Amino acid sequence: MGSISKAVVTVLGFDRKGIIARVSTILYERGINILDISQTVLDGYFNMVMMVDISEPVGSFSQLSDELNALGEELGLQIRIQKSEIFEAMHQV
Repeated sequence: MGSISKAVVTVLGFDRKGIIARVSTILYERGINILDISQTVLDGYFNMVMMVDISEPVGSFSQLSDELNALGEELGLQIRIQKSEIFEAMHQV
């Protein structure tokens, strides 16, 4: 196994059953490993941030992003994935 390539998945919207299961299933099917996860529900609003390993995905990053966006539309959530390099570049001086 080579170096790890990371991405951040964010989920935001009204809480409902099965959000984590549905997002995790897509990641699993695409060969993506969840490295860390944080989720909270505040006054009915669901918020989740996942750090994932995208080193050996099944399919392209664009396909994964599209699939997560489609799930978000289906569930009435905002689901986004961004490569971690974006965050690292924003925080360099």
